[in-house]
Amino acid sequence: MTRQPERRAFVVGVRPEKREEYLALHHAVWTSVERKLTECNVRNYSIFIFGDILFAYYEYVGGDHEADMRRIAEDPVSQEWWTHTDPCQVRIAQERDPGALWQPIEEVWHLA
Repeated sequence: MTRQPERRAFVVGVRPEKREEYLALHHAVWTSVERKLTECNVRNYSIFIFGDILFAYYEYVGGDHEADMRRIAEDPVSQEWWTHTDPCQVRIAQERDPGALWQPIEEVWHLA
């Protein structure tokens, strides 16, 4: 039996003065960053932009999301990547996960 992927979605603000920098970074995401995401069971990852809001969506196909997210967070290349991307982002006003930059959002409907 094939396990259905977990769908995950998040939002964060993008600093208007850093918008073009953020877009340029994502036109050439580092191969090592992409490889680590894949190794940690992340699939079908997309980031969308609407005004000053970024919306991210991915599917998780592993068995331990928290452990895989820790593996990504401990990866030195991912940490270096974030030194470039994080300054482009700003927390949104409403926080579901206090202190987190990217805020998880709840799925309300899905067409399979």
